[in-house]
Amino acid sequence: MTDNVRVRFAPSPTGGLHLGGVRTVLFNYLFAKRYGGKFILRIEDTDQSRYVEGAEQYIADCLEWCGFHADESPLVGGPYGPYRQSERKPLYREYAERLVQEGYAYYAFDTSAELEAKRKEIPNFQYGHARRQEMKNSLSLSQEEVKQLLDSGAPYVIRIKIPEGETISFIDLIRGDVSFEAGLSDDKVLLKADGMPTYHLAVVVDDYLMKITHAFRGEEWLPSAPVHLLLWKYLGWEDEMPKWAHLPLILKPDGNGKLSKRDGERLGFPVYAMSWTDPVTGEVTPGFREIGFLPEAFINMLAMLGWNDGTEQELFSLEELIEKFSLEHVSKAGAKFNYEKARWFNAEWIKRTPAEKLYPEVSKLFVQQGIEASEDKLLSVIDLVKDRCTFTTDFVQQAGYFFRAPAEYDLNSVQPKWSEQKEDFFHAFSSLLASRSDLSSADLEAAFKQLSQEKGLKVGDVMLPYRIMLVGGKFGPAVFDITKVIGEEEAVSRIAKALIAFKG
Repeated sequence: MTDNVRVRFAPSPTGGLHLGGVRTVLFNYLFAKRYGGKFILRIEDTDQSRYVEGAEQYIADCLEWCGFHADESPLVGGPYGPYRQSERKPLYREYAERLVQEGYAYYAFDTSAELEAKRKEIPNFQYGHARRQEMKNSLSLSQEEVKQLLDSGAPYVIRIKIPEGETISFIDLIRGDVSFEAGLSDDKVLLKADGMPTYHLAVVVDDYLMKITHAFRGEEWLPSAPVHLLLWKYLGWEDEMPKWAHLPLILKPDGNGKLSKRDGERLGFPVYAMSWTDPVTGEVTPGFREIGFLPEAFINMLAMLGWNDGTEQELFSLEELIEKFSLEHVSKAGAKFNYEKARWFNAEWIKRTPAEKLYPEVSKLFVQQGIEASEDKLLSVIDLVKDRCTFTTDFVQQAGYFFRAPAEYDLNSVQPKWSEQKEDFFHAFSSLLASRSDLSSADLEAAFKQLSQEKGLKVGDVMLPYRIMLVGGKFGPAVFDITKVIGEEEAVSRIAKALIAFKG
C-alpha cells in the first residue's frame, strides 16, 4: 500500500481556506510523510467564473504558515507539471473526445434556456438515462444532425453516459466497502462549452497523469465517487486508480450539520486558517492566525478532529503526528468543532513553546502597538507571562506594561476602599524602593508585608492597589517580579502617577 506514496491537495482558488480543507491537507501530508512519499499541491482553477484574484497565493501562504511544504506545486514545479489545471486545458479535451468516440460520453447541445425550461417543466429534473433521449444531444440526434451542429460551431458540452442498473463498488480506506447504484447519478458534464473540464474529468485525468496513489477528500464528495470510478474504468486506468479515503465532516458545535463560515460569524470564532479579504467587497473574514493561534496548536487541534492515536494523549507536534498517524484511527463519524477546546490547545502550545520561538510574533505585535522593547528584556518577560496567554495577541495586555506605564486603571477595584492610610503606606513604600534597589523580589515582598503591618494594614488591602498601580488591572505574574523587571525607579514613578488617579 505504501510503495511510492503520492498524495495531493487540489483546492480551487475561490476564497478563504476553511479549516476542513486544512485538515484534508494535514491528513494527506501526514500520510505522505509517514510513508516517505510525496505531497503535491495542484490548483483546480478550471471554473474561471469563480476564480478570485489573490486566492492562489493565499492558499500557498496558509500552507506555509501551517508548515506543510509541497514536494511539487505551481511554485516549486515538478516532473508532472504544470500544476494549474488552467494550464493543462488541451489535455482534457483529448480524453473527453476519446470517451465520446468509445461510446462512454456524448455531445450535448442544449442551451441554458432549454435546460432551465426543462427544470421548470419537470420537478427534480435529472439529465440522465431517463430523460437524455428527450434532450438535444448526440444520442437523440442523427449522425448528420450532430455533424451539422459541430461543423457550424454550435456550442456544446460533453457529458458522461451513466449506465442504468449497474452497481458500482469500491473499498474506502476509512469506510470499508461502499456501493452505489450508478443510475441514480445524472450524466455529469465533463467538458464545458468553453473547453474547460469540470472537476469530474480533470481530477481523474490529473490524478492518473500525476501518478497519485491515495486520494483523501471530505465525505461530501462521496456522491461523486460513481462518476469518478466509471471514468477510471472507461479510460482504461482502473489498475492505476488511487485508493480512496473519504474523511469525516467537521460538524457545527451542536453536531447538526457541516461547520460553515456562517456558523463562525454567528458564534464568534474563525473557520478560516488565515484572514481572507474579499477583493471585491473588501470584507475581511478573520482567521486563526490573526486572532493569535500558533500553527502548532492549529494543526494539533485539527488532527484531533476525527483522529486519535488510541491513547489519552492530546498534544502532538507535527513530527509526532507524522510518526503516529494511521488511517485505522480515523473516525467514520463527523467530529464536532469545539472552540473552547481549540483555545485550550493554543494556551497549552504557548506554554510549551520557548520564548525565542514566540519572540518574532510577539515583537511584531508590540511594534504594531507602538511599544518599544529590547530583545533581551522581552524574552525574559515572555517566559514570565506565557502561562497566562491563550492567544499570542494576549501578550500585548499581559506583557505590555513591562515596557509602558498603564494609561488607565481599574479604579472600581480601588477607589471604594481607598484611604489616606493607604496613600501614606505607598509614600513610605516608594521611599523604600528608591533607597533599596539591591533587594530581591522575595526581599521586596517581605519588606512590603512588614511595612503594611507597621502601618496597621492587612497585606491584601494594599497588594491589589499596588498591582493596579504597576499594570493597570487585576492580572499579571507575581507583583514583586514585575517590580524587579521594570526597575525600582519606574515602580516609584508609577506609584506617584497612580496615587493622583486613585484620589480622583
